[in-house]
Amino acid sequence: MMNKRSVVKAITGAMAFAAIVAVAPAQAAQEKTVSIALEGSYEPWNLTRPDGRLDGFEPELAQNLCQRMHVQCKLVAQDWDGLIPGLNAGKFDVIMDALSISDERKKAIAFSRPYANTPAVFVSSCPGLLSKAPSNGALLKLSGNPAQDKPTVDLLRKSLQGKTIGIVTGSVYSNFINQNFKDVATIREYKNAPDHDIDLTSGRIDVAFDDAAYYASALSKPGNSSLCLTGPKIGGAIWGDGEALGLRKSDTDLKTMFDKAIAGALADGTVKRLSEKWFKTDVAP
Repeated sequence: MMNKRSVVKAITGAMAFAAIVAVAPAQAAQEKTVSIALEGSYEPWNLTRPDGRLDGFEPELAQNLCQRMHVQCKLVAQDWDGLIPGLNAGKFDVIMDALSISDERKKAIAFSRPYANTPAVFVSSCPGLLSKAPSNGALLKLSGNPAQDKPTVDLLRKSLQGKTIGIVTGSVYSNFINQNFKDVATIREYKNAPDHDIDLTSGRIDVAFDDAAYYASALSKPGNSSLCLTGPKIGGAIWGDGEALGLRKSDTDLKTMFDKAIAGALADGTVKRLSEKWFKTDVAP
């Protein structure tokens, strides 16, 4: 028969075991590691410091989101053209690289809710190639409907006829340029944005088309001092709902966690604060 001390000891031991069992899932969740892939060369969205550390708007936002989710973030560098294949092959868990939501990409991956929404711009040697184009410097919103967008596109086609346009391959911008200008201009595709800037500066292409937030930083670099924004900014539904995280379609729980974290970061002004730090403007959708 158990004495009083034995009974107390048994009860205490059982309670301690129950506490360990209860705490273990929470600890396991906190110790979960989520690997997030970025180019590390699309400043100020993401960049690589001389010591190899990934920095920029998205790395800072990623750390904030992971803190909200109580998981560990591991940021890894990956070339742009290997992002979606690498995600679906299981090399990493999430893509975070100014990835615009598009119907074509939805066939291959899932998206979180958007955390940014930015227009695209044309850049050429100063003075700008399209500096005399109608609506120069203004934001023109395209719907993605060819019939509705035709008047704006036709004006650009006239200005770009016979020119060479540089774009990043596989981007939503490459789709737009190829669909609307391939028959009137030469299209040259690049692995990343800094590469088309090098050719633009050297005169091997006439104009580049890329994200406005990227160029807000790129044009301030000494090597790009001869380049200028030119023509209108292009925004609106043509670029989808904005930039978001890319995830595997099977990772529904992870998507739910990120959606909630992004909602919190938008609601408390974190996205606004970080975008004003890195872009000098609010890119929150």
